[in-house]
Amino acid sequence: MVKVREPAVAGVFYPADPNQLTGLIDGFLSEMTDPAAPPKAIIAPHAGYTYSGPIAASVYACLRPARETICRVVLIGPSHRVSFRGLAASSAEAFLTPLGAVKVDRACIHHLLQLKFVVIRDDAHLREHGLEVHLPFLQRMINEFSIVPLVFGDISYMRVADILRELWGGPETLIIISSDFSHYYPYNQARVLDHEAAQSILKLEPDSIRPEQACGRVGIQALVEVVREKGLHAELLDLRSSGDTSRNQDQVVGYGAFAFD
Repeated sequence: MVKVREPAVAGVFYPADPNQLTGLIDGFLSEMTDPAAPPKAIIAPHAGYTYSGPIAASVYACLRPARETICRVVLIGPSHRVSFRGLAASSAEAFLTPLGAVKVDRACIHHLLQLKFVVIRDDAHLREHGLEVHLPFLQRMINEFSIVPLVFGDISYMRVADILRELWGGPETLIIISSDFSHYYPYNQARVLDHEAAQSILKLEPDSIRPEQACGRVGIQALVEVVREKGLHAELLDLRSSGDTSRNQDQVVGYGAFAFD
């Protein structure tokens, strides 16, 4: 019997009804222009679609030219509910969403488990939204793919960079770092923090990104480090906050979309 990780935030962060979910995502994507070339890696937000859906769509639309090429997605994000050291993999063979099941690359997970800082922690994945919210976008943008879902706890960004180097691959592999940006600052203060973080990413300066600027800072730093080594280019596609999408500007969360090619 196949072990499946059930959706944790369907009906909360995004619609649980498949038709409503498809319509919402396709609506977001329809407002985006077709890119010239697909990115090798992206940074995308992981909030509820009401807040961050349009920002996420700006970078997911870039995958259109590679919908038949990409067959493996390395998906890395921070743990929001469980504290641990290292990187947590899942024992599931598939992650389920309202749009169907997404296979987990078990061979790749088995390979990573040879590293001491990679462990199986199903509890870290059980209620985690930070990876799940990306799957419906991927299901609408890529024909057929498997995922390598990894949640990080207390770990250095150089360790995560080691994982990215190991899994980098070619055009068949997409790297996704899941992260929101500043959390619960007043709107204008958040804009400053998010702009500074964006500039650090665009300049490929991982050590300039501060803890208060992104919940997925370690993942972002790791990606920026590897992108710099490989001579890729960073592009900012969208940078907004919940103050722009919900209009409540007292305490906002920042969202950014970046593509690397």
